[in-house]
Order: sequence, then structure tokens, then C-alpha cells
Amino acid sequence: MSWSKYAEFLAFAVVLVLIPGPDFAVVTKNTLVGGRRRGRWTALGVSSSNLVQGTAAAFGVSGLILRVQPLFEAIKWAGVGYLAYLGAQAIRSALRGQYPPVDEADGHTRGLAGWRQGFTSNITNPKVLVFYLAVLPQFLTPGAGLGWLLVLAWSHAALGLSYQLTLVTGLHGLRRLLMRRTVRRSLDATTGAVLLGFSARLATEHV
Repeated sequence: MSWSKYAEFLAFAVVLVLIPGPDFAVVTKNTLVGGRRRGRWTALGVSSSNLVQGTAAAFGVSGLILRVQPLFEAIKWAGVGYLAYLGAQAIRSALRGQYPPVDEADGHTRGLAGWRQGFTSNITNPKVLVFYLAVLPQFLTPGAGLGWLLVLAWSHAALGLSYQLTLVTGLHGLRRLLMRRTVRRSLDATTGAVLLGFSARLATEHV
């Protein structure tokens, strides 16, 4: 494995990380709802799942999941249902339009809830399994060992976490504006529609 090949992977990973997806929507929603602390915990949940899936792929576990079709389908439909649930929550919030003041004193509880949502939304996305299992090996040179596969997987997780933490910081800085009732309702409606859209696309796609 050469360093030039590794740099090539990093460039590819940066582009991939910047493409908005379910993780982006969940981190955005939780930052607006619970503030910077919850947003950071959500980002940590996503990156934790990436580490788990990347490590599993390196040791061949993801390949086993992909070969066991009922298990793979169960993961896929769990992801469909969870994204639909989060989207419905956001839509319901937009329709109600009731937003109590956010108190970050209970940040520990909010943080754990954010971590759980970030982890669950990512771990139930079968595209992540496919990425780690099928795409990462394309950047390995002949003879590269397990260590390099882990380096690629963990590098992707680290890049994703860095981007999401930057996103959280930016959103938190604009939070006073974004938390205005009319703006918040529009954001909830948009986020809900996006999450429902991701759920529907995942349900209809053959991964």
C-alpha cells in the first residue's frame, strides 16, 4: 500500500463525506433540537457506527451479513423504518409548531439520545456495509494486509466525524436565528421530508 494510494482514497472519502445523506439530516435535526452537545453526541454516534462497520468489514463480518440475505434484508428494513420514524417525528413537530425553550442542563440525557439516533441511523444503512466491503478494497494495492484496510475504514470515520462536528458548530452559531418559530417549522418540515425521502429510496433500492 503506497501513500499516494492512501491520499487518493482520502480525496475520494472527502467528496463522499460532503454528500448530504441520512447522517447529515439526523445530525442537523438533533443540533437544532438539542443544541451543540446533542449534535456532537449524534456525530459521535454516527462515527461509532462507522468504526464498527469498518472494522467488521475488515474482518469479513460484513461479507457474511451480505451473503445471509434474510439478515441483510432485516437490517435494510430496520433502517427504512427508523428513518421513516425520525421523519414522521420532524413532520409532527412542524405541524404542532410548539417549541419550548431548550434547556441544555440535562445535556447528558440529550447527549445519549443523540448518540443513539446517530448510531442507529448509520448502523441500519446497508449502503455503509456495501461501501466498506466493496469500495475500500479498491484502493488497496496487491499484498496490502488487514492493517491497511482498517486504516482506510478508520480514516473515513475520522473524516466523517470532523465534518459533522464542523457542521454542528456552524448550526449552533446560527441557532438563535434558526430557532425562530417560523424558521424552525420550515426546517422541521424540510428535514422530515428529506428523512422520509431517504426512507422511501432505501425501501425501493436494490442494494
